[in-house]
Amino acid sequence: MRAFAGWPAEALEFFAGLETDNSKSYWQAHRDVYESAVKAPFLALAAEVEREFGTLHLFRPYRDVRFARDKSPYKTSAAAVTEGPGGAGYYVQISAEGLLVASGYYVLAADQLERWRRSVADARTGARLAREVERMRAKRYEIAAHESLKSAPRGYPKDHPRVDLLRSKGLTVGRTFAPARWLHTKRALDRIVEVWRDAAPVNRWLDRHVGPSTLPPRELGF
Repeated sequence: MRAFAGWPAEALEFFAGLETDNSKSYWQAHRDVYESAVKAPFLALAAEVEREFGTLHLFRPYRDVRFARDKSPYKTSAAAVTEGPGGAGYYVQISAEGLLVASGYYVLAADQLERWRRSVADARTGARLAREVERMRAKRYEIAAHESLKSAPRGYPKDHPRVDLLRSKGLTVGRTFAPARWLHTKRALDRIVEVWRDAAPVNRWLDRHVGPSTLPPRELGF
């Protein structure tokens, strides 16, 4: 297997074309580009990060259109995810818009959500998380909350000092990178692992106070 050297410009061009023509004929005509410019770099990246972050799994390129109004058959991005031993996820995505790197707990299961809210509401543990979140924002990281409620969840005061965190059903730390020359070189690896390592304080909190779900396995939704 070749060493990771970023994603070539052809990868971004491939997705730009797919956004314009999301069809089986386009896919078949450009499948070799997907294999060499998109999939192969992901496999090379997986080999680079496995020891520190775990086995990186590439998502399938096909959309699940069974219950979707949009019947476009292919995703206009490629992404991979791995999960650390404590439960935190590590995510990387490439598209025509550039690179997205994130880490955290994207979708909380019911048992995780209960532990999350209890720990966020707690004066000691919740305040610690709030400080870490603000520290990440100060470093210009994007803090994303999955499916935020419009108000505080039932049983929690609407004026709670961390109501924004209580309303969320997940928390990730990430950064979006616009297309740049470094994306086509091995320097892309440095950007990816920098985000994942910087997210460590938030992930440690999540692993300690939320942890993996004990409910039956579900499809990864990170």
